[in-house]
Amino acid sequence: MFDLLIQGFSVLLVPKMFLFVILAVFLGTLFGALPGVSATMAVTLGIPFTYSMTPVEAIVFLVAVYCASITGGGMTAILFKIPGVPSSAPTTYDGYPMAQRGEAGKALGIQLLSSAIGGMFAALVMLLLCGPLTTAAVSFGPAELFAIAFLGLSILSSLDTDNICRTIISGLIGLLLACIGIDPLLAVPRMTFGVRSLNSGMEMIPIMIGFFAVTEVLKQTVKRDKLDAVGEVKQMKTVFPSFREMFAAKWTIVRCSIMGTIIGILPGAGATIAAFMCYSMEQKVSKHPEKFGTGCIEGIIAPETSNNAATGGSMVPLLSLGIPGGNAAAIMMSALVLKGVQMGPMLLVKQPQFLSATFAAMFVSNIVMVFAAILLAKIFVQVLRIPYSVLGPMIIMMATIGAFATKNIAIDVVTMAVAGLIGFIFITCKFNVSAMILGLVLGKICESNLRRAYIIAPGETLWETTVNVFKAPLKIAPIPLTAILIIICILVLVTPVLKPIIQKKLLKNKEV
Repeated sequence: MFDLLIQGFSVLLVPKMFLFVILAVFLGTLFGALPGVSATMAVTLGIPFTYSMTPVEAIVFLVAVYCASITGGGMTAILFKIPGVPSSAPTTYDGYPMAQRGEAGKALGIQLLSSAIGGMFAALVMLLLCGPLTTAAVSFGPAELFAIAFLGLSILSSLDTDNICRTIISGLIGLLLACIGIDPLLAVPRMTFGVRSLNSGMEMIPIMIGFFAVTEVLKQTVKRDKLDAVGEVKQMKTVFPSFREMFAAKWTIVRCSIMGTIIGILPGAGATIAAFMCYSMEQKVSKHPEKFGTGCIEGIIAPETSNNAATGGSMVPLLSLGIPGGNAAAIMMSALVLKGVQMGPMLLVKQPQFLSATFAAMFVSNIVMVFAAILLAKIFVQVLRIPYSVLGPMIIMMATIGAFATKNIAIDVVTMAVAGLIGFIFITCKFNVSAMILGLVLGKICESNLRRAYIIAPGETLWETTVNVFKAPLKIAPIPLTAILIIICILVLVTPVLKPIIQKKLLKNKEV
């Protein structure tokens, strides 16, 4: 383990790479602080910088952008009540009232320290968990790998409980798009309609740039009030809280670090859910819940610690199992696949430097991020004077360069533009873009492993296999791992659907 850490820091502390990490932290903080530029878009816009890097250097750079963008989003939430990223929305509840009292500098100091602690805690958990998970996953066959990938898909029904039907349809569309290209087992083209450029399948990077960057710009542009600048801005000085104040909130930090990491590990959950859940949890367990929403320290610590902890948690399934824990992790996965990296349980067995380099990047980035944010706090708010009518086209230009630079072919720019328009239609019609991306990313993994598992099955028909799976719990012998995972998947998939039905029935019984 010690040798592995030395190897990871040796990659990071090379002068050239360390300068790239500092650049990534500044870019991530700036992107995260700009309203309308999410953490996912920040990672997407950072991809063109990685084209000349090795795969390990690329993931170090993108992880630094990701961590810093989550922190940057809290700065505008505190100063202007405008969350730069969705996960910073709960920070506005107490951060902005504190700034209104004239304590903006102190609120920023609390936010930066909480973010750094949550991020470093999650990095440590990632280092400890990825190894055992990978060791267990190496013994998995195609059936178990399919079940794990299907577990990632089963959270589709939980992504948007108000529109479960549309969310599942979005996921199915993603699965359909994943089928375009050469058949993974038979090596014959399918759903290409004679277009040769589709033989290699749907290019992840242009599609993700379109669905996240272009779609977000179109969505922000529709809102007329977003086209103007924020208005008059002021200089401010960051003031860190005293040791006594942070020590008094120690259990808030511990609870939110643990909860944020756990939520981050769950595929599709993400930093936004972690921030809202931890803010609500702290309000319920607090001895003075009436202080929340008036500018209390715990109200800033809870969301900022948890959303940064979720960044490390989302890297656990990505590195150990090859399943992206969120949208940003999915983009990182696409960038690594583009460089020829084979994602999955064997990644850390054959190339353990990915884990050590990611840990080093997260640990160092969360430290550098504090100093970078202090410098940017005096400067970056001036960027908010730029109207979105100017900022939006600049983002589109950067997105176009990133899409074209993937393979230096114009079809990728067309793919990005089409994906952006479709993504805007998706959002307008209340469909879920994240669900579609999840289906697209996990589709090939699910299909190839399911077909391999079925081919190598010991001469049983599909009916006999199904019956044996359901007979397994009735036997004294241990239930196969695949059956356990499939049962968990089904429970996760149907719980959000059945829960409101059960609640309605219970409510009717009480009324009767």
